[in-house]
Amino acid sequence: MTPAAPPPRPRASLARRMGLIAAGWIFVLLLGGGVALERTLTRQVEANFDEQLDYILTAMISAAEIDAFGEVQFYRTLGDQRFLEPGSGLYWQISGGNHEPWPSRSLWDRTLKLHGVKGDAEHFDSDVHFYNSDQFPGEPLRIAERTVILPGSKTRWTFAVASATEQMDAQIGRVRLILIWSFAVLGLGLLVMALLQIRYGLSPLRRVRAAIQNLRTTGANRITDPLPLEVQPLVEELNALLAHSERQAEEARRHAGNLAHALKTPLTVLTNAATARAPDLGAAVMRETRTMQRHVDHHLARARAVGRRAVGHARTNVFASAEAVRRAVERLHPEGRLDIAGSRTAEVAIERQDLDEMLGNLIENAAKYGGGSVFVTIDPEDETAEAREGQCLIWVEDDGPGIPEAERIRIFDRGARLDTGKPGTGLGLAIVRDVAEIYGGSVELGSSEDLGGLLVELRLPRA
Repeated sequence: MTPAAPPPRPRASLARRMGLIAAGWIFVLLLGGGVALERTLTRQVEANFDEQLDYILTAMISAAEIDAFGEVQFYRTLGDQRFLEPGSGLYWQISGGNHEPWPSRSLWDRTLKLHGVKGDAEHFDSDVHFYNSDQFPGEPLRIAERTVILPGSKTRWTFAVASATEQMDAQIGRVRLILIWSFAVLGLGLLVMALLQIRYGLSPLRRVRAAIQNLRTTGANRITDPLPLEVQPLVEELNALLAHSERQAEEARRHAGNLAHALKTPLTVLTNAATARAPDLGAAVMRETRTMQRHVDHHLARARAVGRRAVGHARTNVFASAEAVRRAVERLHPEGRLDIAGSRTAEVAIERQDLDEMLGNLIENAAKYGGGSVFVTIDPEDETAEAREGQCLIWVEDDGPGIPEAERIRIFDRGARLDTGKPGTGLGLAIVRDVAEIYGGSVELGSSEDLGGLLVELRLPRA
């Protein structure tokens, strides 16, 4: 006995997958937003710092004048007290030409190395120039300098204001710390909300699981709980699957009952004949076993059709199936004539094996019991209404004696035969009817206007 295959391992949880996606997007968006906001705020702090230096530099230039000796002096005192405190972190310096640099008292014995003082006569910073400098160990500076020509002097004077960046760096650090904590709390809050949303959003699936468990434990046959629109199609498909399974189970029970009932009588006959030691026991055995064989073949054909119908939606070309059947029948009845006409593209929603079996029974019966001519028409032109209704119509005509109208219903019974002089089981039309009905089709008998014999109208659902 072949061991059962192990069940497939479940894939990653849907909730976990959605949580990871949400966490990834939250991380990416917050990281990108945080970096952009940090750069914006940092630039704003630096711009404010530069704006203060520019304000002081403008005040210096506006207060400067040339004395009688050609040197620069201030006609009013600069207001910031830090310029008078050595090492205060705020400095100014004026340099120009061959004159000695004039530093603020806060520089004490140090001198600023300015970009504008390079001995290049062409160098002239008419606008404020900002740059960083690390010329003082342990005291990084931010310098704003500008080159001007004061009234009464031809010298190009470079005015510079420098400030230690410690205060600016501390302010930037505080901004970054606030951003880190703010975005961390925001990310955690968003993640918690995303998890709650996932749990709430997937709750209908848990309700579906509970409903399916209720089906298994209580014996209910449908899911009737109201569910969201997105889940309702799944529930409808599940209910349709349950209904389909019920129909299959009912068909299986009915077929089993019919087969048991059909075999009961032959078995009773054989039992009685064997018990009574009847002299014709051998003939009775042969007769009743043939009867049982007909019943078994009939129900096996129905079971195969039901099983293939459950596999899925099939598409079979009718003309190709009819051509294959014609080749087989012509080998059995080479003296006959078999013609096929009509649509070559018509397709029906039936498995190829079942369509071959139905057409084979009909065409073989027409060739066997007819006068030698068989005509098959697919989608006759005067039956276009049937095509519009989604049904494909197939005519099988012969030139034989036909079937009396009073016998056209009884002939579909299992084992019914009108001509017992030719070999057969009497199951052909019964199998055609049952298989056609399994697929939602039908079969009817009539009289052929062209050939004068029997006309079989087979209607099958179009693919």
